Amino acid sequence: MHIEDIAKNLPVLIAALLVAILFIQSGLDKVFDWGGNVGWLKGHFEKTFLAGMVPLMLAKITIMELATGILSLAGIIYFLVTDSLVLIFWAAALGALSITALFFGQRVAKDYPGAAVLVPYFILLMILMFLTNPYLKA
Repeated sequence: MHIEDIAKNLPVLIAALLVAILFIQSGLDKVFDWGGNVGWLKGHFEKTFLAGMVPLMLAKITIMELATGILSLAGIIYFLVTDSLVLIFWAAALGALSITALFFGQRVAKDYPGAAVLVPYFILLMILMFLTNPYLKA
């Protein structure tokens, strides 16, 4: 690995680090404050068709968030070892799916400001996917 390769990919690496921090922290918050999160979300969704699914939804989003963060961190290390951005691509894709799931929930709950807050994260993940996509023709 040459310093030029790191410098050339520094925006991707820093964005991947931000994604790792964001999703690992969010996932761990859900793990360590499970009861508080379930309680708050039950209230958030009480008037929706999702009301009875809160614990299952929270478990799924927690797993997705932790997987995104860990994969993003692993992707940085993988890049430093192999010069490949493929793991960061898949971390960004999983993160985009996670944000989409959260966005869906916020919209169903009619928490439009909460849904709007997710859009910049989604845009970051789309840019990260574009910059790291191993399937695009150069």
